[in-house]
Amino acid sequence: MTSITPFLWFDNNVPEAVGFYKSVFPNAKVEIVSDFMAVFELEGQRFHALNGGPQYRFNEAVSFFISVETQEEVDYFWEALTADGGAESRCGWLKDKFGLSWQVVPSAFGRYLGDSDRTKANRVMQAMMGMRKIVIAELDKAAAG
Repeated sequence: MTSITPFLWFDNNVPEAVGFYKSVFPNAKVEIVSDFMAVFELEGQRFHALNGGPQYRFNEAVSFFISVETQEEVDYFWEALTADGGAESRCGWLKDKFGLSWQVVPSAFGRYLGDSDRTKANRVMQAMMGMRKIVIAELDKAAAG
């Protein structure tokens, strides 16, 4: 069976990275981890990782989208992934301490953007553009007008 799996190039810190992701995602599964490479799963998505060295760095051209339902989940993933050297960005984007980009996005945002009332959808989009971490109550407020 054909499959497509993200392959991540780390700067000689694969065991640390896998341990970090395992601590953030409670359902994580680790198949293999060594000083050279790892195979692990986060929320059902399989990843391969390599200790490739400093030649290549992660950038925002590739990010991993975490779809959540509640503000509690937004807050959890935001705090966990920016901890210990991660960095906040805008519009729900962040980088973890390894430089990997993530988006933490509540499903309410997608529902509002898909609303047939384009004025409401535009208000929600404008509200989100001013945020770092997405705050569902602020989306709700923008949607209400």
